[in-house]
Amino acid sequence: MEFWLAWARGPAFLFAFSFMLLGLTRLVALTAWETARAMRRAGNKTLPYRQVLTATLKWLLPFGKLKDRLLLSLTSLTFHIAILIVPVFLAGHIALWARGLGISWPAIPNPLADVLTIVAIIMAVALVIQRAAARPTRALSRFQDYAIPLVVAVPFVSGFLAMHPLASPFSYEATLFVHVMSANLVFVLIPITKLSHMVLIPGVQLVSEVAWHWPPDAGSKVAVALGKENEPI
Repeated sequence: MEFWLAWARGPAFLFAFSFMLLGLTRLVALTAWETARAMRRAGNKTLPYRQVLTATLKWLLPFGKLKDRLLLSLTSLTFHIAILIVPVFLAGHIALWARGLGISWPAIPNPLADVLTIVAIIMAVALVIQRAAARPTRALSRFQDYAIPLVVAVPFVSGFLAMHPLASPFSYEATLFVHVMSANLVFVLIPITKLSHMVLIPGVQLVSEVAWHWPPDAGSKVAVALGKENEPI
């Protein structure tokens, strides 16, 4: 098990983390390139930046837009906060970065990390249940919408058990191996699934706004595509 744990922490982690960084860099670069390209071709190049910023902030805290699904909004927001804070500010993770790269930052207390870990696990299960229980979200959901929260929860469950070995029915080495490998899997999934929204969501409203700034000849091209070019508007 020591060999496999070293492999998970070493080559597997380096591959997964590099894959995530390169994948996200590619997504951001492609999004920026296509947005700039659309703006160059747009007929109206004036963008309401204040309106775009306001819309972005509203979607980051979507209680007003999703007031008919307030419980789902609260669950989703709490889940996102927990899964972002714990991996980044856990003292054990920071110690690994300090050992490997010589960089560190303030950590949250371990009791708070425990609470947020339990919250993340509960919210992951709650998200799946709420999505399956509500007809509107169930109709729009795909397999990954149910699977991703549960996959993300695995590193938190295994991490909690690794931090509390006396409460774990499994050996410490096996639990830690599952923790590292499940985290590696999440890294790989981030740029190729909906998890990429963690990086792309600040620019979603800008991309949406630019998409409506059509080129000057867009109307005639749409008419041709629909076979309506000879009909009056």
